[in-house]
Amino acid sequence: MSALVIDATGAPEVLHLAERPLPRQISDEVLVRVAAAGLNPIDAKTRSGKGVAAAIESFPAILGNDFSGIVVRAAFEASPLQPGDAVYGMGRVPRTGGSFAEYVSVSSMSVTRKPARLSHAEAAAVPIAALTAWGMVKLAGAAPGQRLLVHAASGGVGHFAVQFARVLGAHVTATGSTRNLDFLRELGADEVIDYTTTRFEDVAQNLDSVIDLIGNVHDDTGTRSLTALRPGGLLVNAPTGSWPTMAADAARAGRRATGFKVSPDARALDEISAMLDAGTVRVHVDAVFELADGAAAHRLIEQGHTRGKIVLRVS
Repeated sequence: MSALVIDATGAPEVLHLAERPLPRQISDEVLVRVAAAGLNPIDAKTRSGKGVAAAIESFPAILGNDFSGIVVRAAFEASPLQPGDAVYGMGRVPRTGGSFAEYVSVSSMSVTRKPARLSHAEAAAVPIAALTAWGMVKLAGAAPGQRLLVHAASGGVGHFAVQFARVLGAHVTATGSTRNLDFLRELGADEVIDYTTTRFEDVAQNLDSVIDLIGNVHDDTGTRSLTALRPGGLLVNAPTGSWPTMAADAARAGRRATGFKVSPDARALDEISAMLDAGTVRVHVDAVFELADGAAAHRLIEQGHTRGKIVLRVS
């Protein structure tokens, strides 16, 4: 099969096409022919030598977690997912082979039927971002009467978090750049804050929770978020390593804080699929690249200004 591989970690230019053996299907795994693969920040971090790069045991390595495609081989004869079924899901790179390839073999617990309303490119943009947002919003306790703030709200995880929080009934404030304010309103944000002109903590106060997708890697966003929370309010942070002193800082401020890490979860994806098919939630694909142009896609995501998601067309 054709795959986008790296022979060593480094700049986007280390990505190149190569012929690799088909992945070996074991245990409960489903073999899927990949139509499209979603690109996430973790993929770029891992390629550069950060992220989960330390767990890569050998090269060449195939990156990519999100995928949408067609089942080629079922896990077993009476499996709910059979050859010909359109499916989507996420893997666990580098524990499994990545989705930047024509085929991927993943656990049955990591894959489910593709939302009928979505194309393969749209579906491939969903799993990691939507599962992360769904988990963070539920952990934050989004519910009617709750006031919730989402940082980096126009990005992959953020644009889902805004929508999920609204579905669950919360009052949502979203931060974004000037060009994305109308986009955030379209997603359902009750209030929007242009972070390029306004300090969010000056206008958003006494919040119940914050979905923090930035941490302290930019302008001490995480620390400043604590001052926007009510006493005892909860901050849920996703970027690994973005704020090493988070727990101690929150405790000193009389607030609560926790990190969040996403897991492949077909049952949660089924819930998300229902919302996507009903049209109550939508996915925004900012750009689609051919697999051979993976380096250009990585350069774009590293700029940090993607609206929604970037996708690779595989087959």
